[in-house]
Amino acid sequence: MMKEEVDLIVEGANEVVTLRGGGERPLAGDRMRDLGVIKRGAVAVRAGRLVAVERTDDVKARFTADVVIEADGKVVMPGFVDPHTHLVFAGSREDEFEMMIEGVDYVEILRRGGGILRTVRETRKASVNELVEAGKEVLNVMLTHGTTTVEAKSGYGLNEEDEIKCLKAMQRLNEEHFVDVTPTFLGAHVVPPEYEGRPDEYVEFIVSDVLPKVGRLKLAEFCDVFCERGAFNVEQARKILLSGKQNGLLPKVHADELSQIGGAELAAEVGAVSADHLIFASDVGIDAMAKGGVIAITLPTTPLTLMIDRYADARKMINKGVAVALGTDFSPICQVMSQQLVIALACRTMRMTPAEAIVAATINAAHAVRRAHEVGSLEVGKRADFVVLDVPNYRFLGHCFGFNLVDKVVKDGELVVNCGKLVK
Repeated sequence: MMKEEVDLIVEGANEVVTLRGGGERPLAGDRMRDLGVIKRGAVAVRAGRLVAVERTDDVKARFTADVVIEADGKVVMPGFVDPHTHLVFAGSREDEFEMMIEGVDYVEILRRGGGILRTVRETRKASVNELVEAGKEVLNVMLTHGTTTVEAKSGYGLNEEDEIKCLKAMQRLNEEHFVDVTPTFLGAHVVPPEYEGRPDEYVEFIVSDVLPKVGRLKLAEFCDVFCERGAFNVEQARKILLSGKQNGLLPKVHADELSQIGGAELAAEVGAVSADHLIFASDVGIDAMAKGGVIAITLPTTPLTLMIDRYADARKMINKGVAVALGTDFSPICQVMSQQLVIALACRTMRMTPAEAIVAATINAAHAVRRAHEVGSLEVGKRADFVVLDVPNYRFLGHCFGFNLVDKVVKDGELVVNCGKLVK
């Protein structure tokens, strides 16, 4: 029988982690432990798409390729999807880390003019080109650690001109870098200095002036809001999210990160794609998310960075049927670029199993950015975005941390990372 020619075959893997069957809806409950592992597996790629995900013997019997990668003793799995980052900004805040060590909490740093507002000042001074170049450096690190798709939030401009500047930087990053970037408008990050003491006026400005323009220019897919004491209350957040929906942006919510104010409940009420953080989410809010199909994006790097002795209760969320995703929360104060580290933290701080954490950092994260039809699992027809890990089985993710387990990364069928280093 004549074999079909393909562009690339990766064969002989100890395990191919497929996550098949998760494309239609995110995995929740016990389904988060089913990775669809194929022993001695292989994948075949043609024109940037997966044409076979099967046992090695079956792939070799059907296909031939000029480029064959041997993955003996290794794991092949989908590229990581990072569903929560603050990718585009200027400046740094390493001194605030030292302040937190000395006992100054984040709210007090913000009150002193630090935190988000400090980054806003630096970002407003930066050009689009400067933001793009800084973003590329971060994406390079993320890619070498296996992340092939990221969500990126604005929120460091806090006026029409600079929010749009940040969104345009994301647009260019998506066009110019291998990593796919999905944009989120977070103009309601905090109240800017120009509106100090007048949060309702700023909300009205966002709703009347900025969101219509962002929607008209199609610069963002999602609208997020920091629903938190010291930022925006539930009523203000609701107004922004509903306006975002009217302008074609799907809602997301920074919910119950530092206190319990009903962010999870609001996410369910407005039909949000995700509620993120959820460190202080109530049982009522978790139940509402489960009923409403809201994905919980948990971010264990955040309390670690802020030195909060509390983490989102992922175990409770999973038991209640909430689909859980994981992200880095990369930001000026949370300089984490590896989903591998996030998986390890999720296992240790939120009692997620390695299988659950892998699901959360791949297919469920893909659902959280509305890309599950293309990425997040290894299934025929999907984009050939996958990693080869230099470990014998998937359980080493979570078990090992502090070093990079990635040997190779294939993006859209092209080898972009080899031996842990960028090819181009």
